[in-house]
Amino acid sequence: MIINLLQQIYWFIGLILLQVLILNKIHILGIMTPFLYIYFLLRLPTGISRNLLLLTAFLLGICIDIFSNTPGMNAAACVGLAFIRPFFLRLFTPRDLLDSIVPSFKSMGVGSFVKYTIVCVFSFLAILLTIEFFSFTTWGTLLLRIVSCTALTVICILAIESVRRG
Repeated sequence: MIINLLQQIYWFIGLILLQVLILNKIHILGIMTPFLYIYFLLRLPTGISRNLLLLTAFLLGICIDIFSNTPGMNAAACVGLAFIRPFFLRLFTPRDLLDSIVPSFKSMGVGSFVKYTIVCVFSFLAILLTIEFFSFTTWGTLLLRIVSCTALTVICILAIESVRRG
C-alpha cells in the first residue's frame, strides 16, 4: 500500500517535471506538442473515489499551470477529463473488471486500452486547445492541432505503456 502510494507520487512529480522542463518546449512543425502528463490520470485505478479523482486531476493541472504560466487551462482540461473518464472506462472495460483494475495493456487488453487512450486524450486536448484558442474563427487550425497533438501524445503514451509492460 505504502509502496504503491510512493510510486504514484514519483510518477506524479516525474511527469510534471518532464512536461514543464522538456515537453512544453517541443513544437513539431509548429503544431504538435506532446501532453504526456495526462498518462497519470489515465492510469489511476478504477476504484478511486470520484472526489479523489477530481481533486487529483485538479492538482495535476494546476501544477502544470503554475510552471507553464497558463492560468487554469490545464486544470480545467484535467478536471474535464477526470469527469468523463469513468464513462470511457465503462465503455471500454468488461463489466466484471471495472471495479478493480489499473488501466493498462495487461488489464484491459491492447485494443481496449488503445481505444480508451485515444478517446481520453482527444477529449482532453479538445477541451485544452479550445480554451487556449478561445475562438472558433480558425476552427481548421484548432482541429489540426487537436488531431496532431492527440496522435503524438497517444504514440508517446503507448510507447511508455509497452516499455512498462515488459
